[in-house]
Amino acid sequence: MGQYVAPIRDMQFVLHEFLNVTDEFKNLPAYQEIDADIINQVLEEGAKFTQEVLFPLNHSGDREGCHYDAATKTVTTPKGFKEAYKQYVEGGWAALACDPEYGGQGLPVTLNNSFYEMLNSANQAWTMYPGLSHGAYECLKEHGTDEQKKFYLPKLVSGEWTGTMCLTEAHCGTDLGLLRTKAEPQGDNTYKITGSKIFISAGEHDVSENIVHLVLARLPDAPEGSKGISLFLVPKFLPNADGSLGARNGIFCGAIEEKMGIHGNSTCQMNLDGAVGTLIGQPHKGLQAMFVFMNAARLGVGMQSLGLTEVAYQNALAYAKDRIQMRSLSGPKAPDKPADPIIVHPDVRRMLLTAKAYAEGARAFSSYMALQIDRELNHPDEDVRKEAADEVALLTPVIKAFITDNGWIATSEAMQVYGGHGYISEWGMEQYVRDARINMIYEGTNTVQSLDLLGRKILMDNGAKLRKFGEKIKAFVEENGLDESLSEFITPLGELGDKVQKLTMEIGMKAFQNPDEVGAAAVPYLRVVGHLVFSYFFAQMAKIALAKKDSGDKFYEAKLHTARFYFARLYPETAMLIRQARSGSANLLAMDADLF
Repeated sequence: MGQYVAPIRDMQFVLHEFLNVTDEFKNLPAYQEIDADIINQVLEEGAKFTQEVLFPLNHSGDREGCHYDAATKTVTTPKGFKEAYKQYVEGGWAALACDPEYGGQGLPVTLNNSFYEMLNSANQAWTMYPGLSHGAYECLKEHGTDEQKKFYLPKLVSGEWTGTMCLTEAHCGTDLGLLRTKAEPQGDNTYKITGSKIFISAGEHDVSENIVHLVLARLPDAPEGSKGISLFLVPKFLPNADGSLGARNGIFCGAIEEKMGIHGNSTCQMNLDGAVGTLIGQPHKGLQAMFVFMNAARLGVGMQSLGLTEVAYQNALAYAKDRIQMRSLSGPKAPDKPADPIIVHPDVRRMLLTAKAYAEGARAFSSYMALQIDRELNHPDEDVRKEAADEVALLTPVIKAFITDNGWIATSEAMQVYGGHGYISEWGMEQYVRDARINMIYEGTNTVQSLDLLGRKILMDNGAKLRKFGEKIKAFVEENGLDESLSEFITPLGELGDKVQKLTMEIGMKAFQNPDEVGAAAVPYLRVVGHLVFSYFFAQMAKIALAKKDSGDKFYEAKLHTARFYFARLYPETAMLIRQARSGSANLLAMDADLF
C-alpha cells in the first residue's frame, strides 16, 4: 500500500552543498575522518533498511495494533515489528551516533538525524520503540553514575535494551510539579518507587529483552513543586552482576491506550509498586537531568513530522500524476485520455508544493540543528561550543512546534489531493494525518514550546540569543543584497528579520506591564520565528540552486521553484501572524469565563 523512496538526493544537497558538513567535520576531532563517501554509504544503506524492512510494516501495523495480555501484563507488538527490530540491531543502526567507549560507531548526530527522517517516513510507530533509547543514553551518559553507565549504556547503545521516560501522571501533564510518585530510600543506594504513570510510549513491548525506564518521583524530604523532583533509573528486569537479566522489577503495564494514531506503538499506563530504582544525578534535580532526554525527544518529534510530511507528499504526488479528473481550465493537457491528470489543476499543485516546501525547509532546518549539536558536543573551541549550545537552546522549541504544525498542514493537504479516496483507509493516507496529530501534543505541547521560546529563551535574556542568530541573517542579507538575481529571496528575508526584532521589543515592553501578553502572543510569535528560519535557509538554498541551474541537473530547477513557491505562498502568513501577536491579550481575556 503506497510507496516510500528515501529522498537521498535532497539529503545529499543539504549535507554536502548547503551545510558543507565534511568541511565542518574537519574542525571536530571526533569526525575528521568522516567524508562524503561514508555519509553517502550510510544514507544508501539506511534507505534500503527503511524502504524494504520498515515501510511494508507501517499500514499493517496500524491496522493490527498492539495486544495487551492482562494476565501477564505484557504487550505484543504487531506482526513483523520484533523481527524488524532484530535486523535494526544486527545492522548496527542503534549504535550509529553513540560513543565508541560504550560500543557505538561514533558517527555524527547530523548523519543519525538523516537516518531518523527515513525511519519516521517508513514507520513512525515502529521507530518510537528505539526512538527514545538515544535520549536515555544521552541522559545517563551526562548524569549517570559510573555503575549505571557500566551496566546500562553498552546495552542501550547496542539496542539490546530500549529506554523510556516516565513523566506524565493522570493529574499532571505539563505541570510536573504536581506529580505524586514516591521514592523511599532503602539505605543501600536503591529506592523503592511507587506510583502510576500514563501515556508512556513503548512502556512495555516484546522487541527488546529489557526496558530501561527513567522515572520522575519525589523523595520523602522533597520540597513541593518542580524543585522537589528527582530522577530514577528503573529497569524492567534488574541486571545481575555480570550484566545478565535478573529478577523482574515491580514496574508493570496496567493497560495500553486506545488512541487516534500511532497504533503500532504501545502507549502504556505504567504502575510502580515498590519498584527498585537508583538515583540519576542529584536529589531534587531530576528535571535538569531529564531535560537532556526531553530536548533530544523534541528534536526527534520534529523529525517524526518531517518524515510524515515527506512520505505523504510522495504518495500524493504519485496519485496526482495518475488520477484523471476533468480538464485543465486552459485546455486539455492529455488529449489522448478522457480527462487530465489532476496535477494539472492549480490548487492540486498548491497542496503538493505546500507539502514539498515544508519537507525541504524542515530537512534543511533539522540538519542544521543536528550540526549545531555536533559542534556543541565536539568542537575544541569553548566559545564555538557555547555559541552552538545557545542556538540549539533557542531553536529547539521552534523545531518541535513549527515542523509539527507544518506536518499536520502538509499531511492534511496530501490527503486532500486524494479526495474521498484519501479519507478511507485503503490508500493509507488517513493514517499519516492521524499519526501526525500526536506530534503537536507530546514532548511538551506546541503552546508550551511557544511559551518556552518567547518567555524563557528570548525575553529572559533580553533577546541575546535571538540577536546572535539574527546577526547571521543580517550578514547574509548584506552580503547578497545587491545581487538582483537573489532579490526575490533576500528582500523578504531582510524585511522579516527587521519585523521580528521590532515585534520582540514590542511584546517585551508589554510583558513588563502584563505577563499575560506573553501567553497571548507566544503561538503566532513562534510561527513567525519559524518562517524567519525557513526564509533564511530557503534563501541560501536558492542561491546555490541559482548558481547551478544551468548544470543540466533538473534538481536545481526544482529547488528554485520550491523556494519561489515558499516565498510567494507560505511566507505571507507572517503578516497575519504578526498582526495576531500584536493584538494583545484583551481580546482573549476580557470575556468572563461564564460567557463562554
